[in-house]
Amino acid sequence: MTSIVNAGGRLDRLPIGPFHYRIMWLIGIGMFFDGFDIYIAATVLGATLKSGFSTLPENALFVSATFLGMMGGSFLTGFLGDRYGRRFTYQANLLVFGLAAIAAAFAPNMMTLIALRFIMGLGLGAENVVGYSTMTEFVPARSRGRWLGLMAVFVVTGLPVASLIGYLVIPVFGWRAMFVLGGLGALGVWYLRKNLPESPRWLEAVGRTDEAEALLRQIESEAARGGVLPPPAPVSAPTPKVAFATLFQPPLLARMFVGCLCLIVINTLLYGFVTWLPVFFIKQGLSVATSFGYSLLMGLGAPVGSAIGALTADRWGRKPTIVGASAAAILFGIVYPLTTDPWLLPLVGFGLTVPIYVLVALLFGIYIPELFPTEVRLRASGICNTFGRGATIVTPFVVISLFQTYGIGGVMALMIGLLVLQIVTVITLGVEPRQQSLEEVEPLLSSDRPVEGAAARRGLA
Repeated sequence: MTSIVNAGGRLDRLPIGPFHYRIMWLIGIGMFFDGFDIYIAATVLGATLKSGFSTLPENALFVSATFLGMMGGSFLTGFLGDRYGRRFTYQANLLVFGLAAIAAAFAPNMMTLIALRFIMGLGLGAENVVGYSTMTEFVPARSRGRWLGLMAVFVVTGLPVASLIGYLVIPVFGWRAMFVLGGLGALGVWYLRKNLPESPRWLEAVGRTDEAEALLRQIESEAARGGVLPPPAPVSAPTPKVAFATLFQPPLLARMFVGCLCLIVINTLLYGFVTWLPVFFIKQGLSVATSFGYSLLMGLGAPVGSAIGALTADRWGRKPTIVGASAAAILFGIVYPLTTDPWLLPLVGFGLTVPIYVLVALLFGIYIPELFPTEVRLRASGICNTFGRGATIVTPFVVISLFQTYGIGGVMALMIGLLVLQIVTVITLGVEPRQQSLEEVEPLLSSDRPVEGAAARRGLA
């Protein structure tokens, strides 16, 4: 049996080729439908409220049930993914939210729809954790930020697509058609993902070295395309095993705090502001059609912002991009409540949406999965996502209270305060993984030598 496979070093030295693009599409299309199913709440809830199928408090309960399910899905997936593999959890979560979405289309009342939304949330929360983490383990370090940022583009493209389809479909076929489209798409990807390989890094980390070696040889053969591959970075000793308890001890404890705090902030921005835009517009007197039109225009900032995050993460670094985008969101967040011109409102909103989705790409797609060792990556990411989703269970009720008492200015004050806290936390406690292999980013866990990074511990070039 091979004791050291050096999966990380061998994967990081591969040239980008058809293998990487196939993995990107297999993961990315599923992530798109994950985003689509999350964002249909923005269009569906406006329609159910206008038709009398739901009330504003029931809409808040719908959103909270989504996050309660996503919180449970994030937590369970972390343990299942580290125990049974990335591929298994991928297939399971798609099946769960695909079937639940189709069932939601036939819900006879709002309470049934809320219960089915909870089940959908279990799958949605799982997809977010396992998708980004799996892609992290396949992509070379030199371009990891760009590729993971592209995964976020897949997800957030679901926002304008959901808004556009809602704008076209709901007035003709009703809101139930939105769940049918999302569910059928998810089940289609579930079938295609049977071709998704397991992560060699995970196979090596759990001791299945023969399987990791066989899979890597297949990947290398495809990547070489008849040529000669560059040599991998050498490994001088096996990586020490990382126990789950180390997540709650220094130095990983600080990374856990950064991950949890950042995901609490970005989830609150998304689901305390972006998701509620159609409802805010309707309550301010706009028609359903105008509300959806405004939301669609602002939603175009989602793929733009994520693309900016993807293109700048490797160039500028993770920490500078997070801090810069947070500062830009604060600036537009101050201006947005002061804007009353109906022509300027969606434009300022677009300007606010762009930095929010730069943060989506950096925090969900790139930064958080990079912070943790392979053996505990999904569990750590799952726990961070659990805190992020869990915090937003109460966000709809807080947002409603702020909106009814102080208007949109009260909602934005909450968002700005959280962004300031995020800037301080990332600057003081964050690490910078740019251009480093995942093994180099790992902190020293089993020695008293004053070295930070697995590269020094293991003799990586």
